Amino acid sequence: MVEKKETGTTTIGIVCKDGVVMATEKRATMGTLIAHKSTQKLFKIDEHLAMTTAGLVGDAQLLARYIKAEAELYRLKRDTPMSVKAAATLTANILSSSRYFPYWVQLLIGGVDREGPHVYSLDPARGSIPDKYVCTGSGSPYAYGVLEDHYRDNITVDEGIDLAIKALNSAMRRDAASGDGMEIVVITKKGWTVVDEKEIEKRKKNLNIK
Repeated sequence: MVEKKETGTTTIGIVCKDGVVMATEKRATMGTLIAHKSTQKLFKIDEHLAMTTAGLVGDAQLLARYIKAEAELYRLKRDTPMSVKAAATLTANILSSSRYFPYWVQLLIGGVDREGPHVYSLDPARGSIPDKYVCTGSGSPYAYGVLEDHYRDNITVDEGIDLAIKALNSAMRRDAASGDGMEIVVITKKGWTVVDEKEIEKRKKNLNIK
C-alpha cells in the first residue's frame, strides 16, 4: 500500500482569453517546520511554457531541468517550439517511467502555443489533465473556493493576475504550509512576463488585501 503524501504548498494555473497566468507562494516546509521562505516553485521551461511544482523539492528541480532541456532540444531539432500538450505528455511519460522510485510531485504545465492558451495538471499517478483553472498542494481547497466563485471564460490576463492574487491570499491565510510571498508570471503570444513584487503589492492594495 502506497503511503499518502501531502504536498505543502499552493500553486495555480489560470487559462485566460489572451494568455495564461501561473502563480505560486514561496514557503517550503518540513512537517511543522518552515524550512525556507523563498523557495522557487515556478520554473521557466521555454519562452511560452511554465511549470509549477508541489511536492519534494529535489524531485521538482530535477524534473524542471529535464523538461527544460527537452523543450530546448525540440526547438533546435524542429525549428519550432514544443506545444503545451506535448510538454505535458512528455512530462507524464517521464513520471510513468519511474515506477519503482516515483517522483513525489504534483505539477502544472501552462503556456501558449498555436492552438491558444492551455494549463495541464500532472499527478504522481501519471495523469495529464487539461483544465481552465487548476490548483495543487495543501492550500488548493482554499484557492479553489475563490476560483470557483470568480473565474469566467472570457477573463483577461490582467484580471487573471488579480484572481490569482485573491486565490493565493485565501490559501496563505488558512494553510500553514503556504506563505511568505507570491510569484506570478503571465504568458501570452508575445512571451513570458514576470509580475514583479511592487506590482503584486500595488494590486493587493487595490484589492484591499493586507
